[in-house]
This record gives sequence, C-alpha cells and structure tokens, in this order.
Amino acid sequence: MLIVIPQVLSAHEVEQFRTHLLEADWADGRSTAGSQSAMVKHNRQLPELSPLAQQLGNQVLHALGKHPLFLSAALPKAIYPPLFNRYAGGEHFGVHVDNAIRPIKGTSQVIRTDLSATLFLMDPASYDGGELVIEGQFGAQEVKLAAGDMVLYSATSLHAVRPVEQGERICAFFWLQSMIRDDGIRQWLFDLDQSIQSLSTRLGPGDDEVVRLTGLYHNAMRRYAEL
Repeated sequence: MLIVIPQVLSAHEVEQFRTHLLEADWADGRSTAGSQSAMVKHNRQLPELSPLAQQLGNQVLHALGKHPLFLSAALPKAIYPPLFNRYAGGEHFGVHVDNAIRPIKGTSQVIRTDLSATLFLMDPASYDGGELVIEGQFGAQEVKLAAGDMVLYSATSLHAVRPVEQGERICAFFWLQSMIRDDGIRQWLFDLDQSIQSLSTRLGPGDDEVVRLTGLYHNAMRRYAEL
C-alpha cells in the first residue's frame, strides 16, 4: 500500500507550522531511532515531548480525523503522536525499516506499526533532494509532495530519505496501528470502499447494488477487524 493523501493541511495551516518550526530548537534525530536505523540516520528532530511538538501533532491528528481518504485507507486503531524532522546541508536517512512495536513515550500504550506516514511541510521547489524512497515489489518509488500533502505506506517497507543538498526539508511523520493487520486485506477494503463511494455518487446511496456492496464491506470488516 502506498497512497497519497492530498491537502491534509491547508496553505494557511502549513504557513503557521513553518513559522513555529523554523524558530524551534531541534535535537539529534537519532533519539527515536532503533539500533540499526540510528547508524544511518542523520537529521534533526523536534523533541517529541516538547509543548510545540505536542501542539502541532494534535493539529495534525485533528486534521486527519476529518479526512475521509485517510480514514478509508488507514482504518486507524491507534496513532503514534506525530513527530517532526528537519534535513539540510546534506543530511539524510539511509535505508532502514521501522520498528515493528513502538511504546508511546510518556504513556503505558504500545502500538504495532502497520503503516508509516510522512506529511510534507515545505514547498518541494524550495529544496534539492530529500525524496522519500520507498522500496516495494515493483521497485523503488520516490516521493516528494506539495506542502500539506501526505504519503501513507506500509511500515514493512524498506525506505530512505535522500540527502538534502540545498534548502531545508521539514516534515511531520508518524506510525499507526490499523484495525486491519494484513496489508493486502486493508488494500482490498480500501479499493472496495472507494468503489462504493464512486457508485454512490453516480447512482445514489439507495441503489440496490450500492447497498449490496456496502453490506459486503461491513461484513468483511466484521470478519477481519481487530478492536
């Protein structure tokens, strides 16, 4: 699964985020890396328990809670509070895989990382490099999105961030545990839901086939969802 979620944040919200983040105090990004990824991680990160990180992270979560495409694709059960990273001057993150299990700092909650997400906060033309490279069964895909857009992808994927040679790359990133553990079933449910929504727009929500497909969707959720 690799899905672009457009306009998670508006242009005005992105500008507010930049104003705060460009003036913030940043720490070594290896503070949240596992032992393997710490060896290839070269960036800066907003301390995750800082008031600013929590404030902006809550804004991201609020926006995602209202975004129908994100909810359809992710079927979230638990979301790790968003973190913020910054790359400049050749900083990069080598090929790695995210930890499968993550305790949420400052709480007793632990989540399984089914999906990873990166929310871009800088105009892509303002920096050189910084592509998120995600390896999949059909080869590597490079992702560099408009400010306010987000990519959602399987946390099982090997991925990397190319060096930022000029300008600065600032993003929010996080992981989530889905109600649907299996990536293939989650993709299938997403495709089915998108088809239902498309047919509902064309035929009306009361159309017999729309109702039938909606029933199939919810019965599949009953079979596979972990609550």
